[in-house]
Formats: sequence, C-alpha cells, structure tokens
Amino acid sequence: MKRKFFAIPVILVIIAILIFIPTGFEGALQFKDAEKCKAVVLEVNNSSLINTGLIRTGQQICLVKFCDGKFKGQSAEGWNMLGGSLSQDKIFRKGDKVQCVVHYDTDEILSVNLIDYYRLNGEFFLALAFALFLIIFARGIGLRSVLSFVITVLVLWKIMVPLFLKGYNPIVCGFIVIAVMTFVILFLVYGMNKRLFSSFCGAMSGILFAMILSVICSKVFRIHGAVMANSEALLYSGFENLNLTQIFMASVCIGASGSVMDLSVDITSAVYEVVQNCPEISRIRAIKSGMNVAQAAMGTMTTTLLLAYSGTCIALLMTFMAQGTPIYNILNNNVVAAEIINTIAGSFGLAMTAPLTAVISGSLLAKKKD
Repeated sequence: MKRKFFAIPVILVIIAILIFIPTGFEGALQFKDAEKCKAVVLEVNNSSLINTGLIRTGQQICLVKFCDGKFKGQSAEGWNMLGGSLSQDKIFRKGDKVQCVVHYDTDEILSVNLIDYYRLNGEFFLALAFALFLIIFARGIGLRSVLSFVITVLVLWKIMVPLFLKGYNPIVCGFIVIAVMTFVILFLVYGMNKRLFSSFCGAMSGILFAMILSVICSKVFRIHGAVMANSEALLYSGFENLNLTQIFMASVCIGASGSVMDLSVDITSAVYEVVQNCPEISRIRAIKSGMNVAQAAMGTMTTTLLLAYSGTCIALLMTFMAQGTPIYNILNNNVVAAEIINTIAGSFGLAMTAPLTAVISGSLLAKKKD
C-alpha cells in the first residue's frame, strides 16, 4: 500500500513535466497578434445570411462584449462565417457565450472572428465532477485512476501527436509510447511487484499482436489512412509528407490498448486473489483459474470493442440503410472495412492477451510448483 501511494508523488512530477513540455506547434500563424477570449453576444444581424433549405451560407454579424483578456469589458462587432456545413456552422443568438479570436494592433481592435460556442466551463466542471466521483467512491484507487486518466491525455497530446506530426514512424512511436503509458498506469494500479510484470507482459503481447495484424490487414485490404476523419485536412495544412496509412495502423493499436490493458488487469487481479485465499494452490491450478476468468471476460470485451467502433459510424450505417445499399457493397466499403480491421485486430489482441496473462500471472504468483 505504501508503495502505491509513493508512486503518486512521482506521477504528479511526471504530469507537471508533461504540462510544461512544448509540443513544437505552439503559436500558429492564424493566432499571431491575436487574443483568444470569451465573449457574450449582445445583438445579432442575420440580414446577410442566405437560406438554402437545411443549410445557411453567408455571414452573421454580432455585437459582442468581451468577458476576459486584453479587451475585457469592451464591445465590438464580430463576424461569424457560414460555409453551408451543418457540422461546422453555428447560428448565434443574443445571450450566447462564444469563443472568439480578436486581431489587434496595439490597443486597436482590427477584427473579431467568432469561432464557436464557449464550452470550456462546462467541460471543466464535468471533468471535475468525474474526478470527485471516482475519488469519493474508490478513494485511493479512484485518485490513482484520475492520475492515470490525466497522464494518458497528456502523453497522447504532448508526446504521441507531436511525434506523428514531425514525421517519425507512427507504428514504432505508437508502440513505444503505449508501452511506456501502459507501464506507468499499471504501476499506479499495482506498484512495483510481480502483478505489474505479469499484467504488463500480457497486455503488451496483445497490443503487439493487434499492431502486427493491423499492418497486415491494412495492406491486404488496401486501406488508405485517409479514411480517418479530418486526415485529408491535415495533408492540406502543410503536412503532405505524413504517412496516413501508418498512422491508421497505429490508431488500431491505440484503440485496442485500453481494452487489452483492462483484461490483463482483470486476469492478474483474479489470479492474485485466488493465490492469496489459497496459498497452497499449484501453478497449474492458478493458471487454469486465470483461464476461466479470461474466457468469461473475453466475450464481453470483444462486444465492447464492437459497440465502441459501431457507435462512431452509426450515421454511416443509417445512410447505407436509407439508400438501400446491398450488404455486399456495405462490407466492401473502405470505411466499413477500416472499422472491421479495428474491431477484429483489437479482438485478436484480447484473445492473445487472455491466455498469456493467465500463464504469466499463474506462474509468477503461485508459489507451489507442480
């Protein structure tokens, strides 16, 4: 127990370091000589909007009052440009809180661009409520869960994404970063002991297998990485040398890593409890107990992956059905094929993790030889 709480200060130091590590992509040109701030809409002018059925184009002019930043308390006209996209456009109303970018020269406001609704306060309170619930409900374990959640977000944003953007091999970088992240998270759960080693080895074996399978299937099915949302926009933003297909392969591994890690922890913890309650149990029987847990857990885990990936493309499936697309064409579609790779590769990773974790944990945790 002391070792687990000793790990918390170490993780806090790591989190602090990650927060202040620069990504190398700060200071985008569009935000140079600009102030990002929150504002309240005082008046709206929709006379320049063009209605064409479901969508609107043109520009909306809003009088806004700045709530923070260099121009706090001042008012100015802001422009909300609409391009005819339901997913990107928004129509502001009086009283809305908005995020805006103010371009200025010394103390003179040159232009105000209204970017989106201001959601940061709501997101902050939602995250805070989630963290408090975990800590109140699970206490020490909850605190470690919150820290693992924070460090996962920071590692993805501060390390993995910049490495991908700088052109490093996504498959190699993705696997190494996930390995380090998995070790840190399991260290928070178990501390430095045999359970950490067994769950880590089991999880990484499954992640490695999922990675290999994603590489093979992507090449066999001829899936281009452009099937990922917003990937083409990335190329047009000056990153045309990125290998999107390799990034897609790495994303399969990243997506499966959470479930794989969860399964390895479940099996390791179950075997540990069996050994604690029955110290005289043999290694073979401990392994069999782990296998029984693995068989029960795998069924729900694979379904979890299927539901998670299906949820991301439910609108696409509805479109296929509404258009009467034959199932043959649906399964052959590149986006659907990509989701099949995600699901099957992740499921194979789980299938590999389960028996290996059971064998490793049973061999390490049981003291009695057969």
